[in-house]
Amino acid sequence: MFSNEVVISIIVLLALSLMRINVVISLIIAALVCGVIGNYGVENATLFQALEKTIGSFTGGLGGGAETAMNYAVLGAFAVALSKSGVTDLLAYKVISHFGKRPSGRSVFWFKYIILFVLTAFAISSQNLIPIHIAFIPIVVPPLLGVMNQLKIDRRAVACGLTFGLTATYMLIPAGFGQIFIESILVKNINNVGSQFGLVATTSDMTKAMFVPVLGMILGLLFAFLVSYRKPRTYAEVQEKNADDIAERVTHVKPFHIWLSIFAIIATCSTQLATNSTIIGGLVGLVIFALGGVFRLKQSNDIFQDGLRLMAMIGFVMIAASGYASVVNSTGGVAELVEGLRGSIDSKGLAAFLMLVVGLFITMGIGSSFSTVPIITSIYVPLCVAFGFSPLATMSIVGVAAALGDAGSPASDSTLGPTSGLNADGKHDHIWDSVVPTFLHFNIPLLVFGWIAAMTL
Repeated sequence: MFSNEVVISIIVLLALSLMRINVVISLIIAALVCGVIGNYGVENATLFQALEKTIGSFTGGLGGGAETAMNYAVLGAFAVALSKSGVTDLLAYKVISHFGKRPSGRSVFWFKYIILFVLTAFAISSQNLIPIHIAFIPIVVPPLLGVMNQLKIDRRAVACGLTFGLTATYMLIPAGFGQIFIESILVKNINNVGSQFGLVATTSDMTKAMFVPVLGMILGLLFAFLVSYRKPRTYAEVQEKNADDIAERVTHVKPFHIWLSIFAIIATCSTQLATNSTIIGGLVGLVIFALGGVFRLKQSNDIFQDGLRLMAMIGFVMIAASGYASVVNSTGGVAELVEGLRGSIDSKGLAAFLMLVVGLFITMGIGSSFSTVPIITSIYVPLCVAFGFSPLATMSIVGVAAALGDAGSPASDSTLGPTSGLNADGKHDHIWDSVVPTFLHFNIPLLVFGWIAAMTL
């Protein structure tokens, strides 16, 4: 297993990331390692030929992440335009004024957990109710950082809450992004492969199969909130008069712009749902803000540039992850990894565990559970049938194996999104404050509860 090029490249990726090497650079190096090891010696290829083929696969796969990067650029511009309307300042001011500038005692305790659970609810809504994904994070989170600092909230807890909302419910609830993941990707791919084995998956069955694993994530979230990151954590304030500055800006907020912002949000979400395009939805919102006078048309260049600065890191990581996925697929390392496991497994329990672990390695590198389903399904469904797993257990193994690593991957937008908001003042490290906490509190429970589901369903 540990001689496989995919496993070696993931270890390299994680090691470089933990050393605080930029995620994009880490992905490029990991892709080169995977490609060179996988292609060297194949058909008598020399080291130079293996490197040349790897670079070709990587650059050829970059286009797969272009649409995602463009989505985030437009969402970033929309977030900047929304902040100019004064809505985010008003939100932060209302929160601050609710408990006062010097919170103490019991009010701190309750308000801390109110903020944590409300942000988690926002994240859940962004997946299943109003599918805007991570677009709400740069809008809502940065204005609340001053409040979090006063309450001494550990931002790692916030990262866990946001990532939970971005990942757990789309695995369970077939609405919004959940409908895409469960119906259009999981059920469709399982049925395509399983038809030859008489395996039929339905949306309701998929929900049943994912209930136990998601329960593990819920317990992980509560452990993060109530145990791991319960203690106060102090962050140095960038501006001592942050609350006063917000109060000053709120006095200049026009009521018309508030209503215009509400209309723009509704129009953006509705357009996105109707056209299935985040780009068109974000564009509609920008046009409404421009026509409403929130910014002038000649300022659109500045708005878009600010949006790029806000979301550029996520976009570039998604592009690099797409290139990495292309290299992984070109080497055939995933199929070899699973085939190697097939001959060394002698029990259902070990088979389930190793399939989940392999799924973790695959998704950690690619960074998207949506992208890994076709890879996982084509190999795992025949393997599950061969080991005698029930249809529900097979669905659970495939679903969990595909989702594993999404929460704790350096290249996942489920961790990059929270970092983009929590690091607005430069006080939140992507790897140690987002990736590591979410990996520990979600991926480990997913492994444990995914295995339980596989063995009991």
